[in-house]
Amino acid sequence: MELGEPIMKILKKDYEPLAMVEQTFKRYDLAFKTDEAGKPILLFIGKKDANGNIKGDRFARRLKYGQNGEVIKDHWEHKGKAT
Repeated sequence: MELGEPIMKILKKDYEPLAMVEQTFKRYDLAFKTDEAGKPILLFIGKKDANGNIKGDRFARRLKYGQNGEVIKDHWEHKGKAT
């Protein structure tokens, strides 16, 4: 599964630092963890079960910063199934 442009718009925003944010997008449930700067770094996308866990796919974000603090690399990598 690839992350489409509408989902990427959600993930490009800044949120509360060091938090787990839950949202729904169309037919998917999203849950993502943010870093110290409030940028999403870990994403679970799929359907939420009765226990509140998302069954679907898991993605991790790789952010690489330069010496001046500018973003050199910003890439989402599919890490497999989320259970």
